[in-house]
Amino acid sequence: MLKSGGGAIVNTSSIAGVIGMSGVEIYVASKHAVVGLTKSAAVEFAKQGIRINAVLPAAIETDMYQRFVGESAEAGKAFANMHPIGRIGTADEVAEAVLWLASGKSSFVTGHSLLVDGGFTVQ
Repeated sequence: MLKSGGGAIVNTSSIAGVIGMSGVEIYVASKHAVVGLTKSAAVEFAKQGIRINAVLPAAIETDMYQRFVGESAEAGKAFANMHPIGRIGTADEVAEAVLWLASGKSSFVTGHSLLVDGGFTVQ
C-alpha cells in the first residue's frame, strides 16, 4: 500500500473490544487489542494515504454463533433480546459495513471502530 500510494485496511474486532464481559477475559483482551492496534496504525499511516479502521460486530448469524447457542431456541431468543433491534445480525450486514469502510465514501474516516451491533452497546 505504501508503494501504491495508499489504501484501506479494515480490521475485525467485536463488541467485546469496547465493553467488558465476565468469563471470556482473554477473548475481550484480544478484541480490545485489535481496537488499540487499529487506532495506533491509523495514526502512524494516515499521512501515507492508508486508512485503518475496524468493524465491531455483536452476535451475528454464523457458524460460531450456532456453535455457541446450539439447538436451544431459548438461548437464541435470549441473544436476540440482548440487542435493542430485537434480532441477531447477518454476515451481509457486517460485510456492508466493511465495504463502506474500505470504500472512497469513507475517505475521511480513519482510526474508527464501527459498531455493527443492533444497539447492543447502547444499553
